[in-house]
Amino acid sequence: MKFYEYSAKEIFRAEGISTPRGGVAETPEEAERIAAELGCDVAVKSQILTGGRGKAGGIRFASPSGVAEVTGDLLSSEVRGETVEKVLIEEKIPIDRELYVSAVIDRTAKIPLIMASAEGGVDIEELAARSPEKIVRYHINPLDEFLPYEAREIARKMGLESELIPSVGGVIWKLYQLFRKYDARLAEINPLVISGDSVIAADAKLEVDDDSIYRHREFMEMEEYEPEEFAFVKLDGDIAVIGNGAGLTLTAMDLIKLKGGEPATFLDIGGGASEDVIRRALDLVISHPSVRVVFLNVLGGITRADDVARGVVNALRDARRDVPLVIRLTGTNEEEGQRILREAGIPFETSLERAAEKAVEIAKNL
Repeated sequence: MKFYEYSAKEIFRAEGISTPRGGVAETPEEAERIAAELGCDVAVKSQILTGGRGKAGGIRFASPSGVAEVTGDLLSSEVRGETVEKVLIEEKIPIDRELYVSAVIDRTAKIPLIMASAEGGVDIEELAARSPEKIVRYHINPLDEFLPYEAREIARKMGLESELIPSVGGVIWKLYQLFRKYDARLAEINPLVISGDSVIAADAKLEVDDDSIYRHREFMEMEEYEPEEFAFVKLDGDIAVIGNGAGLTLTAMDLIKLKGGEPATFLDIGGGASEDVIRRALDLVISHPSVRVVFLNVLGGITRADDVARGVVNALRDARRDVPLVIRLTGTNEEEGQRILREAGIPFETSLERAAEKAVEIAKNL
């Protein structure tokens, strides 16, 4: 579960991490009122669940008199493929320095990892590629208590001046405490701003493990919460793989690799997936720019082939991008499903191996 910035900051503040003053606006009039209460120039920040807002024009600055116009421009616009429905209006704080801190799960080491750098305000991936030596990495044994002196040691390794080490170390310690408390997959501050004598989380990112939501029922009342419809993992390849069952999906991924391709997604729609679920699954994978081909592997049991076919037709009709689709469709009601695809001019295969070969061939020739 991903949190909007304003929701993440509410949690950060509750755990003792300072954030800029501000409020959420859904209309230009609300934005104008918040800016007037703040009485200073403001940042107008679109609230979406994807990163890279700043580079995409989703964060702007305005005076109290100009905030309504800027907010009006952002609301209902699209930033990185998401429609902006609300903005966070915050005081524009003076920045002396920008730092980076985060707590994540290191999937290779299978333990929590704190990453920190004296260079904030940039993508951590960009910094890791350009100057990996500038990132401090500190693994934590989850069975041991993470002590304040360890957080101060991380701040020291960042190369900070001695007078900043206690305050920055305090933020690092608090960030890890909330990371543990809320079963997070990611808790990130980028940038963590030094402003005079203050250390302020100018941005906040929080992702909580979906499997832990039952322990945090207050999150179910939040607008970000959506019950999981299907298992989805984004990968580094260019062929999106969808299947009705984990085994079928993994088998299709193995065949893609065997034939020389690279999977871009694992998406299991499960048994009994409806026409609408099929459509939403296709919409999800097509929305990723790295996806060049979609491979849909369906062996109808509880899931009916005709429902799959209708979902495919509707998804392709409304899709924002024209992405080649390779379908392997057999099983319950397969004759009807294949007829629907044939009449819509959508090719299909009944052989899993042939379908995988075709998907890889198309991806390589694009």
